[in-house]
Amino acid sequence: MVELKTKQQKRLHERLDEIQPKIESEDFLKNQGLGNEIGFYVFDYPPEAELTVREHLEYMTERLDKRGRNFRSINLFEAIIELLDSRKLTERAFKVQKERGDDALFNALKGPLEQNRVAEFIASKIDFGSCEKNKTEFILLHGLGSAWPIIRGHGLLNALHAKVGNVPTVLFYPGEYDGTALKPFGRIESNNYYRAFKLVP
Repeated sequence: MVELKTKQQKRLHERLDEIQPKIESEDFLKNQGLGNEIGFYVFDYPPEAELTVREHLEYMTERLDKRGRNFRSINLFEAIIELLDSRKLTERAFKVQKERGDDALFNALKGPLEQNRVAEFIASKIDFGSCEKNKTEFILLHGLGSAWPIIRGHGLLNALHAKVGNVPTVLFYPGEYDGTALKPFGRIESNNYYRAFKLVP
């Protein structure tokens, strides 16, 4: 069991190390070799490895910044808090959760945090090329585990299709993705089919 766990950890580190070369490649940045599909990618990982993935993301984004890459790294949990703040709904949401519980909070936020609204909010942070120098090259979405189930991976990606166009987008997904179905946390059965590319097999 310990040996299996060590092998899984080693493979995760190997996969994490493959991310930066992949997202800096010309094929990725120019959506080449996708057969006319949109450049949306999923990097799935065991949910118990959340801290490892988070640390690697911080390290990688620092390196990408130093290399002069123009990208957006968006923490989805922070994004929904910012969206609620912009509509002056945060304190009200806390009050609902405290007084009436999680289910009531989830129902109260269905409208304000509907997937299309979240997608529009994310798109508002993207530079689509008013100046080639400032154009956003790619988007990294993470923090989904903290924002679930308010934000669902398949729903958000579907909503983002029409909003971010040809900007390559990667969703870091705590769960399993087999190329067609997203399984949150690797434990929750889901019929949420979604067509995206696995960033690293």
